[in-house]
Order: sequence, then structure tokens, then C-alpha cells
Amino acid sequence: MNTLPEWTDLRYFLELARSGTLSGTSRRLAVEHTTVARRIDRLEEQLGATLFDRSREGYQLTEMGLALLPHAEAMESAVTAAQDELTGAQISVRGIVRLGVPEIFGSRIVAPALVELLQAHPDLSVDLLLLPRFANLANREADLGVMLDPPSTGRYMVTRLASFRMYIYGAPSYLAKHPPIKVHADLMQHDFVDYVQDRLASSGLNYMGELGFTPHRRMCCTSLAAQCEAAALGLGLILAPPYAVPNDGRLVRVLENHFYAERSFCLVAPTDLYRLQRVRVVWNLLRDLAEKNPALFIIPESR
Repeated sequence: MNTLPEWTDLRYFLELARSGTLSGTSRRLAVEHTTVARRIDRLEEQLGATLFDRSREGYQLTEMGLALLPHAEAMESAVTAAQDELTGAQISVRGIVRLGVPEIFGSRIVAPALVELLQAHPDLSVDLLLLPRFANLANREADLGVMLDPPSTGRYMVTRLASFRMYIYGAPSYLAKHPPIKVHADLMQHDFVDYVQDRLASSGLNYMGELGFTPHRRMCCTSLAAQCEAAALGLGLILAPPYAVPNDGRLVRVLENHFYAERSFCLVAPTDLYRLQRVRVVWNLLRDLAEKNPALFIIPESR
């Protein structure tokens, strides 16, 4: 290698590693996709190494690409910190933040909260990834994410976002047509809607394992939103957190506080990205949202 790579080429490398596609990278950098391809080709030629495996599904980092990734990320953090210090950008939040959150939590809770944040920071943009699984922060699919299981390896900032409880709900139409539920044992006579068991994004999603019996699952789905809709139409009972249940009376709680499964959401970001102010602004929004709205996660017990 006769010359050192340009930072701008490394920036293209980072964005392509995170998005996995030329189109996604071109959108985030506001350039043509051909420009992205050209920059990556030039960087590979300079380094004398293939950084990406190309396929119809997108771009995946090779072993050499993975080796380059932490060095490029360190340069990104240094450049951003220098820009903040020299331009006073610490008082102006700008850039794109990619946030990965569970699907129904993101659509019903996070998306509305982001509106006010983005109105307050016109130079900030958010890519909200609503996923039926948890964001892969190791390959930089997202800058920060809400998940059940924090990474066990790597350098991350991790905090508990909120504990939440999964209560039993049923549609009034379903409950009217089936045996009454007065005690826990009565649940054994009923149908349930649940996650697809061999597609669980986390073992923590096996809430029904705490029922004490094997439930009769009428329908399983990878989407909690779809589960709620099926249950609201009377297909069966469902375990769901308060924030996921439509506030329209189509689902009502069963057995009140006599049974629930409890879990905790964690908020996670790679340490180097957490240093970026635009990431911390979104991080703080989520923490504030959870702190000020505990009833979204746990219903106060009636006396």
C-alpha cells in the first residue's frame, strides 16, 4: 500500500458495513449508489484486500473487513469529537441515529416520542428499525437498541430501561363463548395465541413456560402486534405487556394480578457510539420515556 486511505473512504466503508446495501449507504450519505461502489473499490485496491463479500442479499464483511472495522470506528469517534470541540456542535445535535427496538414497542411508544425530539433538533434524523427480533449491535445494524439480553462480549454501554409484566388478556367475545376463568387452573381449558417457538428472538420470550402447563396454542406468530390482533378477534388468550394492548376495549385482563410473567428491557449502545451526542440524545429520550410512564410496563395493583 503506497498511500493511506482517506477518511472519507473509510466513512463509506463504515456505512456500508452497517447498512449492508449500496442503496442504504447512499441514502445515509446522500450520494449516488455508484459513488459508494466506487469508493469501496478504491479502498479495497489501496489496502490490497477484499473487505466485503458481494451477493444478491447485500454486502457482508469479510475477515479483513472485520479486522478493519474497529480501527475505522475509532477514527470516526475521533473525527466526530474533534468536530464537536472545534465547531461548538456540542450544543447542536445533528446526523443520523439508527435505533433498533421491538416492533410493537417501537410503533406505539417510541415513534410518537421521537416526533417531539426531531422537532426540537431539525438537524437530527432517526432510522427506526421495528424488528421481530433484537438489533444486532455487533455488526452495527443499529447505533443503539432495546433488547432483553445485553451482549455478553464486546464494549457496550448497558442500562436497565424498564421492567415489564406480561399479563393475560382475552377478547370479551372469546370469554363469553368459553368456560369462565376464576382460578389459574381454569386456564388449561383455553386456547392461546403465542410466539412461534422455534423462532424466538430470545429465550426470555417463552413467557408461557411459566403458566405451569403446556398451553393449547391455536396460532403462533413472530409478531406481537399480529398476536394481539388475533386475540382481539377472539381466537384465544394472550400474554402481553400493557403497552402492546390496544386501548379500545377489545382485550381485557384475565385473573387480574394473580398471574404475570416479568422481564426487563435493556438499553444498549457500543461504547464508541455512545460518546456521540446524537446517540446520547436518543438514549436519554428513551430513559426519560420509561421513567415517566411506568404504567406502560406494569399496571399498578388494585387494592
